[in-house]
Amino acid sequence: MQPFKTGLVLVLLAVSAPAFANTIVNVKLWDKDGVANPDAKMGMGMPANMSMATMRIKLDQTVVSAGKVTFEVQNSSKDTVHEMIVVPVSDAKRTTLPYVPNENRVNEDAAGHLGEVSELDPGKTGSLTLDLKPGNYAVFCNIPGHFMNGMWATILVK
Repeated sequence: MQPFKTGLVLVLLAVSAPAFANTIVNVKLWDKDGVANPDAKMGMGMPANMSMATMRIKLDQTVVSAGKVTFEVQNSSKDTVHEMIVVPVSDAKRTTLPYVPNENRVNEDAAGHLGEVSELDPGKTGSLTLDLKPGNYAVFCNIPGHFMNGMWATILVK
């Protein structure tokens, strides 16, 4: 009877494991020299040559399964504070986020702010776990000037 119980426990664990599955997305917050160009126009949905961006967010995965997604965030800058915010977007290629020019940042509430890893000092890490439904999402840094200097990326949840 003992082998049967052990087998039953293993089957139950295997069947229930997906309910606890969690996708991990490694996120690197990066900048060339820490200086934001106030005239940069590299925000999401803008026609820009992104190879000229001085700040970026790099995701190790851009397509993930719906459910619990943990963003493991590292600020790889040497001397600049960065953050990472997640918002839903209808179309990853055409959506522009609600930008407030006099604040040089995105209006997080109007964009549909879902969560963030806020103000990471250089070299520091943080994490954020969200239960994401299928759709497109933008991740970006909203420290003034950083979004317009190319510090955003998109992720598709299927």
